[in-house]
Amino acid sequence: MDTLKQGANYVSESVQGAGSTASKEANKDTAKDSSASLGDRATAAKDAAGDKMDETKHDASADTNKEAAKH
Repeated sequence: MDTLKQGANYVSESVQGAGSTASKEANKDTAKDSSASLGDRATAAKDAAGDKMDETKHDASADTNKEAAKH
């Protein structure tokens, strides 16, 4: 039963990591957009950094759950 739970957690964390990656990339594009206001660009840069931290956290958790599901 724990293997199924770890597998489900792996899938969940992988999906959340992918969502963070997509958000990070969108925020990076906004931060680089010279037609966006300085405030919008600064906010997007800050959000991209937060998304990167979330992405790293979710990816690490997914890897942990994947390994736990193997055992």
